[in-house]
Amino acid sequence: MATARPRPGGHFQPPSPGASEQIAWQIRRYLEEQHLQPGDRIGTEQELADEFGVSRPTLREALRLLSASQLIRVGRGRAGGIFVARTPSEGMSANLSESIALMLAADTISLDELLDARLSLEVPLAGRAAANATDDVVRRLEAAVAAAEGHAPGTDPFNHADTEFHQILAEAAGNVLLRGLTGWILEVLQPSLIVTISVDVSAEAILDQHRAILRAVRRRQRAAAERAMRAHIEYLTEVLHARR
Repeated sequence: MATARPRPGGHFQPPSPGASEQIAWQIRRYLEEQHLQPGDRIGTEQELADEFGVSRPTLREALRLLSASQLIRVGRGRAGGIFVARTPSEGMSANLSESIALMLAADTISLDELLDARLSLEVPLAGRAAANATDDVVRRLEAAVAAAEGHAPGTDPFNHADTEFHQILAEAAGNVLLRGLTGWILEVLQPSLIVTISVDVSAEAILDQHRAILRAVRRRQRAAAERAMRAHIEYLTEVLHARR
């Protein structure tokens, strides 16, 4: 279990009207500023209530808001307390993915619209990845491409390697906010596409597209990486449209 971090008491401003919401916001800010990670301990209910000068019911309401956002968890027992469950960026990504999944299930958004949004997000992300790429990023992308070879789209090995490839690009882009905003692509869109079009896509076409992205990243060619990613997403869109 992670050790306790420096106490946040003097860092917080006094709560204003809407105390629970204000405390929840300030705790979020504290998590971000202190770079706390999942498993890190913030304190106990009593400690936080004392530091804020509020009642425990008021503090519990703030914690409930943070729990609903999946940012904290409450541990019980002798070694209990309030712990970080997710970083703010991870919480944002999870909430966005959940909202998009609900919209997709309710048919208020389509796979076509999600692919169009993916063009706007993942094309420049690939360019940033190429500009920022290290030798380690290139090696990891090569391994992801190799892991997919010999497997059919829709199978676990291919799906895992495909997800790994795009996750590496998102990490290499070097922008935490963009990575959080694109989490839904792998968490919501990819699984839905697999169910819908995996029997119609060509494994070699996907691999060739990934290799084109890889070549651009290896050469640190930003524009080429963007073109290759655009061609990849447009191919998926064409396959989706052909099913209609």
